[in-house]
Amino acid sequence: MFLNMKTTLLPKSNRGRIVLGLALLAGLILTPILISSCQKGGGSNLQTIASARGLTPEEMEGAMRTFVPPGKRDEYYMFASGGHSGQIHVIGVPSMRLLKTIPVFSNDAWQGYGLGTTESANLFKSGSEGEDVELHWGDSHHPAISKTDGDYDGKALYINDRANGRIAMVDLRDFKTKQILKIPNIQTSHGGVFLTQNSEYAHVSAMQPKANAFSDHPMPVTLKDHLENYKDIYRGVSSFIKINKEDMHLDFTKSFQIELPPYTQDLASAGKGPSDGWMFINSYNTEMATGGAAYGKPTIEVGASKNDFDYLHVIDWKKAEALALAGKGEMHNGIRVLPMTLAISEHILYLVPEPRSPHGVDVSPDGNYIVVAGKLDPHVTVFGMDLIKKAIEAKNFEKTDIYGIPVLNYKACVAGQVELGAGPLHTQFDADGNGYTSLFLENAIAKWSLPTDKRPAKDAFKVLDKVTTHYNIGHLSTAHGDTRHPQGKYMVAMNKWSIDRFGPLGTLLPQNFQLIDISGEKMKLVADMPIGFAEPHYAEMINVNVLKPIQVYPIGTDPITMKPSPFGIKTAKEARIERHGNVVDIYMGVIRSSFSPDIVEVHKGDHVRFHITNVEQTVDASHGFAIPEYNIMCSLDAGETENVEFVANRVGSFSYYCTEFCSALHLEMQGWLLVN
Repeated sequence: MFLNMKTTLLPKSNRGRIVLGLALLAGLILTPILISSCQKGGGSNLQTIASARGLTPEEMEGAMRTFVPPGKRDEYYMFASGGHSGQIHVIGVPSMRLLKTIPVFSNDAWQGYGLGTTESANLFKSGSEGEDVELHWGDSHHPAISKTDGDYDGKALYINDRANGRIAMVDLRDFKTKQILKIPNIQTSHGGVFLTQNSEYAHVSAMQPKANAFSDHPMPVTLKDHLENYKDIYRGVSSFIKINKEDMHLDFTKSFQIELPPYTQDLASAGKGPSDGWMFINSYNTEMATGGAAYGKPTIEVGASKNDFDYLHVIDWKKAEALALAGKGEMHNGIRVLPMTLAISEHILYLVPEPRSPHGVDVSPDGNYIVVAGKLDPHVTVFGMDLIKKAIEAKNFEKTDIYGIPVLNYKACVAGQVELGAGPLHTQFDADGNGYTSLFLENAIAKWSLPTDKRPAKDAFKVLDKVTTHYNIGHLSTAHGDTRHPQGKYMVAMNKWSIDRFGPLGTLLPQNFQLIDISGEKMKLVADMPIGFAEPHYAEMINVNVLKPIQVYPIGTDPITMKPSPFGIKTAKEARIERHGNVVDIYMGVIRSSFSPDIVEVHKGDHVRFHITNVEQTVDASHGFAIPEYNIMCSLDAGETENVEFVANRVGSFSYYCTEFCSALHLEMQGWLLVN
């Protein structure tokens, strides 16, 4: 009852009394000690706290809405990208507590990721294929949770590296990265990851068109001449990366790409229900501006904002899939590519004019509407899937673009427009057929209505509410907000600036996540969460009941394959050292509070391979293994087997130790690597 009450500002003299009364009625925040204090006549505790801290009833109510008592758990997890930290952050909702960081594209010393283990080393190698250097950083952007019939199934999570054109898979059985792959034929990838309705494919669109990826146009001598011939040399690409349902891994051999014009393809969204089988990609810079202020030309910012409209790409991916399976197109760098000419002739690629400089494109939960927000237009434009299909069937085209792609009649495809405010970006949805759109310039979120079975179009496309955010909101996330069945309740604003929301922290300030209650007719801002790490870009929020993570591995499990490791042992008694020429294999058992063996003697130049198994089966009984001066650090969860491989190129005695405080004798958990 209390969570739905509306509170109003009251004189300070009455606030504490009213707050105490509401709390007593609700029975939500008084602990047994506090109740006992009240029964003894000392019921001024809450009043004293509220008065001392200058808290209003609204602020106290917000604290109650987000408070998760010790020992109790959040209802939702929000998987937020970690930006150029290269990681993924798991945040509890409604508590807004950072619960876990999952390393993906960048090293992480705590979890021993990328610092010695063969498993993570192989991930970085596969993610650097074709590069001149091995990549150990990334800009993680858009996480996507696997789906079945348009709803989260909690099996896996995929995320793109915006900087380096890569994609990764995180297994949600153990919340660990199992794959990093360099996507062929692209340079960078802001437009990803977006999953099809049944996770058949992970879709990534190229952000920066790539020179001569598929073009036969002769390459000019100088880079400046490249840009002078931009429209002929450069191409975008839409990647459909196959997901194997058995292990949720990505497979390029069963994937395909579609060649696109060198417009800058941005965010995408896959169809649902009546729009299943279609992919929608925003684009900007249909002007194909390349900048050149040094040569007396407009900057890209100016040149890319001249046209009144840019293009929404509409792709019939199921028809494209059939062409790829039939062997159409050509193989380029290990993946099948459908040329743009084939995409046009086989009627799988269309364009629709959309407000210029769009960013977000989002499909409504029922799959009937595609919502587009143009940063330079105060409206959201809503395209009807039925209208798009009718325009295609009737060949209702305004024209073709310079590459021959049909451009559908704009007015024939628009179901409605809603004027929301300055700088609309991204839209999420609730269970009642309402959209929530972030307004970057206005520092706000607008709630507005879509048509539903119970709400005809004449009563829809209206602004219902607004809430102020702090400040410059980008993405936003509602509970299951991009699935077929949103759950409403909570929304998180992902703000770029915090300015005065927290205390002085030097010159680099945190971003600011804000929790908003959307359970009632009016939105209510209830909490701030400073993001003290690299800027997240997007997040998805899932009910924890959908997730089924394991808590310990069976002893000797390879965490990448989730199968028994050929190097695992079952007990510390199986520990041993084997020498084969200059190769030394150490089969090590780890258990509180010792390593077996605890002395390893090798010769300089030996190829040393530690095969380390944590033989514990107690939940959270993790151990670390670090060798100072050899740059070796790995973390082993209960039952896990990890491999560490290096050349013993430094003579001396090196004390390896457990990095996790695992027991009362943790400090005694040491051993020696002796290099003769």
